[in-house]
Amino acid sequence: MPITAREWHLAARPHGEPTPDDFALVEVEHPDPAEGQVVVRMVAMSVDPYMRGRMRLGPSYAAPWEVGEVMKGGAVGRVVESRSPDVPEGALVLADAAWRDVAVLDARSVRQLPPTGDLPLTYSLGILGMPGHTAYAGLFRVGAFREGDVVFVSGAAGAVGSAVGQFARLRGASAVVGSAGTPEKVAWLREIGFTAAFDYHDGRVKDLLAQAAPDGIDVFFDNVGGEHLDAALGALHVHGRAVICGSISTYNATETVPGPANFSSLMISKRLAVSGLLVSDHPDLYREFAETVSGWIRSGELTVRETVYEGLENAVPAFLDLLKGANTGKMVVRLAPDPD
Repeated sequence: MPITAREWHLAARPHGEPTPDDFALVEVEHPDPAEGQVVVRMVAMSVDPYMRGRMRLGPSYAAPWEVGEVMKGGAVGRVVESRSPDVPEGALVLADAAWRDVAVLDARSVRQLPPTGDLPLTYSLGILGMPGHTAYAGLFRVGAFREGDVVFVSGAAGAVGSAVGQFARLRGASAVVGSAGTPEKVAWLREIGFTAAFDYHDGRVKDLLAQAAPDGIDVFFDNVGGEHLDAALGALHVHGRAVICGSISTYNATETVPGPANFSSLMISKRLAVSGLLVSDHPDLYREFAETVSGWIRSGELTVRETVYEGLENAVPAFLDLLKGANTGKMVVRLAPDPD
């Protein structure tokens, strides 16, 4: 019997800020799985800032989505039919198959998940998945974090930023500073252990950062770019490290965005290390990361928050709201009840 699925397709490449008209929810039929394939019914899908880059043409680390084709991203689901001896029916899997409720996939393209025990399955899309792994590799390997460092995190109330700040605190940072976009998010950052936090709407980021970290910073973890990057480079100590994870402030720009002021002179005079971050470069850290972070969660030392939208039809609203900063912690879309 053909397998009917609902899928979100990219209907048009957005110019500037995406709108609902750039997406189309369609119903498609897939043939029965072939040898080596599985049918996965999705439980939850992820929406992430990097997906905005996949909506535009041009060179990047991830191939652009094609207009008229299903969009992709992280999802967790249960295998409801299998023609592979390696992935049995009933297995919970992680797949690059978001933006649809059912998918027929090559078994080699999914990763079986271990039993989650007392932890929500959606954590595999967030704190125990790509965002958490990104935070761990970015702070400890790329950022070369050391006990006693002062750490500044931009976009600190998001999935990656909130993890970075807490990881730094748990490993002995002398201070952790975060920026966010609302008073409520700032208050939450203080609740989860940030030493200081500020709303970047309250003034120039340079001035707000100087008040929060008057003696400067050692590590900057950037999820925002723009004014945040400019301010942080000026605040870094000699031999400071900046980890460039994202630049959400520029994702919808329609013209070239100027770079930081005095970049070359700051790099040279302070001997700064400014490094881009892709989590796919650090698969060898995954086991260490997963064991360490799951332990922090179970001990109560690490706080996890999710912003959850219900139903595939709300995937686009969730994504658009994510780009506007409406989430606290990880943004996920629940497509079905958690499996027993």
